[in-house]
Amino acid sequence: MLHRPRRLRKNAIIRNAVAETRLSKDMFVYPYFVTGGKNIAEPIKAMPGVFHFSVDRLIKDVEKGLKVGINKILLFGVGEVKTKNASSSFDKNSIVAKAVRELKNRFGDELYVITDVCVCAYTTHGHCGILEHEYVQNDKSVDVLAKMALAHAQAGADMVAPSDMMDGRVLAIRQTLDKNGFENTAIMSYSTKFASAYYGPFREAADSSPSHGDRKSYQMDFRNGREALQESLIDENEGADILMVKPALAYLDVIRELRENTLLPIACYNVSGEYSMVKVAAKQGLVDEQKIVMENMYAFARAGAGIIITYHARDIVEKGWL
Repeated sequence: MLHRPRRLRKNAIIRNAVAETRLSKDMFVYPYFVTGGKNIAEPIKAMPGVFHFSVDRLIKDVEKGLKVGINKILLFGVGEVKTKNASSSFDKNSIVAKAVRELKNRFGDELYVITDVCVCAYTTHGHCGILEHEYVQNDKSVDVLAKMALAHAQAGADMVAPSDMMDGRVLAIRQTLDKNGFENTAIMSYSTKFASAYYGPFREAADSSPSHGDRKSYQMDFRNGREALQESLIDENEGADILMVKPALAYLDVIRELRENTLLPIACYNVSGEYSMVKVAAKQGLVDEQKIVMENMYAFARAGAGIIITYHARDIVEKGWL
C-alpha cells in the first residue's frame, strides 16, 4: 500500500504540523450591546454569557478583553428612542456615538471599533429601513443609513458595518464618508445577509423584532446561492473593504463560493442562534462546549473566512481553546 494517509495522523505533533487550516486570535471580532445609564451589566437571558453594558461597564469589559488580545469589537446600540424615521440612529449623541468616543479616548489605536449600521433597533416598527405603505422604502432608507454611518465615523469609529441589505447603501455610505473627510473609515458590508431563523436571540438582545411582517423583502432568500454571490460582488463594486456572510454555520457553501470569487477579505458572523444553541446544549450536558465551538470555528476558516465575528471569542481566547 503506497498511500497511507494515517501516517500523518499518528500523533498530535504531526497532525498539528500538517494542519491545513489555522486559527489565531487576530481573526476574532467580539460583539457588544451597549445601552444608556450607568453601572449596567445586565445578562441577556436568550444569550448566556452576553450582557447589555452601559458605557462605563463596557469600557471595563473591553479592557479585560484587550489584556488577552481581543482588540476588535462590533457595537450595537440598545434602548434609544424609537421613531418612524429612525432619527435617533444618526444623532451625534446616540449611545453608540458616545460609546465610540469614550472607547477611542480611553484606548486609542489599541482597540479597533466597528459599528453596526442598521435602523431596526431605532424604528417603531422594527424594520431595517423607512416603512411607508407597508413596504420598506429603499432609497429613503439608504439616506438614513448614510447619515448613521457618518455620525459613527465622526465619533471615531474605525469601520462601519451596514447590515440592512438595502440596495446601493455601500456606495451611498462610501460617498458620504469621503465627502466629509472620512475616506480612511472602512466599510465591512453585511453583503450576503439571509432572512434567517438563526437571529431569534439577537432580536431579544437588540429589541429589534419587527412589529409585523418579516424581512424577506430585503434580506436574502436562503434558497439562493448565485444571488448571494451577486449581492456580495455588487457591494465590492460599490466600495466595500470587507464582505460578510451572515449567518455562518448553515452557509459554509456561500462563504466558500464567495472566497473563490473575490480578492477582498471575507468575514462571517457566527450569529446569536448558533451561539445560544451551543450554550444551551452544553449546559444540558449534551455536547462538549469547547470541542463543538472550535469545530465550528475551524469550519468557518476552512470555508474561507479570514474574520470571524462570534460571541464565543472571549471564551476561546480567555480559556485557551486555541
